[in-house]
Amino acid sequence: MIDVDLITLAHSIDQTMLKPAVGLNAGAEWIAANADQGFATLCVSPFLVPMAAGFLADSETTVCSVAGFPLGYAERAAKAHEAAVLAGLGCAEVDMVINIGALLEGDESYVLTDIAAVVAAVDAASSGGSIVKVILETGYLQEADIVVGCRLAEKAGAAFVKTSTGFGPRGASVQDVEIMRATVSPGIGVKAAGGIRDLDAALDMLAAGATRLGTSAGIEILAEATSRGI
Repeated sequence: MIDVDLITLAHSIDQTMLKPAVGLNAGAEWIAANADQGFATLCVSPFLVPMAAGFLADSETTVCSVAGFPLGYAERAAKAHEAAVLAGLGCAEVDMVINIGALLEGDESYVLTDIAAVVAAVDAASSGGSIVKVILETGYLQEADIVVGCRLAEKAGAAFVKTSTGFGPRGASVQDVEIMRATVSPGIGVKAAGGIRDLDAALDMLAAGATRLGTSAGIEILAEATSRGI
């Protein structure tokens, strides 16, 4: 376990709503309910970004969304364009999915160029104000693949590496996070996402080296922390 206070815990969470059946009305209700909890970001579906950006304009909580999600196999220019549009609409953070097939086939040049294109597009669209997090989808990967993916993401200029989409074979594991933390430089963040539904799971990921947690259970996790005197 790790010793953490409630404010720090909240600041480590990307409270996430990426369910495909959530429309504008439900999205608005969800944004309003989560806006004042102290989360790092609200991570929303791309079409909800303008609404979220307007609602959070005067908040310390910023907007996150996703590009090339959830499969990662979008053509490079399309993925970069999508990410640039999101940054231009007010996303402070864009979580992109790596080209998983290229990584598994050992095509490091393609993976590097793919990530770098998104990083450059986001940087240009936001005048350097937004960052990119790279989703490896570790459920498909062996340890060696995770290491290579992390190194390529850092080389391409990403600010974070991230475990999972939540739509893949499995979510984050403590081992994934430990490998990723040991691979990237101290200044690169590690985001654990997928299957983090309670306080103990959140604390385990933070203890393993995660600096950000992606979860749809942020309010429940904070409530559990409060009930346990954190």
